[in-house]
Amino acid sequence: MKIALFIPCYIDQFYPQVGIATLELLEKLGCTVHFPEGQTCCGQPMANTGCERDAIPTYEHYVKTFSGYDYVVTPSGSCAYHVRKHYDIIEQTGAVQHLRKRTLDLSEFLLDVLKVEHLDACFPAKVGLHQSCHGLRGLRLGPGSERNLNAPSALHTLLSMVEGVEIAELERADECCGFGGTFAINEPDISAKMGKDRIADHARAGVEVITAGDMSCLMHLEGLLRRQGSPIQVKHIAEILNTKA
Repeated sequence: MKIALFIPCYIDQFYPQVGIATLELLEKLGCTVHFPEGQTCCGQPMANTGCERDAIPTYEHYVKTFSGYDYVVTPSGSCAYHVRKHYDIIEQTGAVQHLRKRTLDLSEFLLDVLKVEHLDACFPAKVGLHQSCHGLRGLRLGPGSERNLNAPSALHTLLSMVEGVEIAELERADECCGFGGTFAINEPDISAKMGKDRIADHARAGVEVITAGDMSCLMHLEGLLRRQGSPIQVKHIAEILNTKA
């Protein structure tokens, strides 16, 4: 397989260790990964702000940059969802249709394409799993409480493969953190309150680390945790899955 790695802008700028962990994890699992240096953004920030027509050149650049790869893997459910669901407004060439099908969140690629059943990883900590909205309800990486399905999420399945991890039981396991991209800017008070509610749930469960498949949600929670002086850390799931045994 010819695999390309797409690193979202906020990971590139603020959390490069997540991109490195994703690359190392894929390589440990036998993948040869390409990193097109011309990549920029998927266009989600502009679209979420109501400027989707202005994002079209960014969409077209993404297609040009990643055409020719069998899969594009990204450590971001929200970016994967945006490419798959919002690139419907540009001309549906063969390349566009291919990328709309083959741009995958990391957890999807690991479970659905590589069929991973075991990971050589160890992370001895009590971990709280945050189910980001785009991954949970957009990509259907988990059942969501409103669907009344008794099935583990993709992230829970992967965490269960890591030696030493204790996955905390949360009271409201699939509730939004309040980030929502530009929602956190336009409605800061509501956004902060939602984030504090999520942190309180994790704190009640005694977690040491909060993890998720979207670093944007974790960035929001990390800011609130720092302001509270909380010892709880945040780590993208790629960092945990890549921790050597």
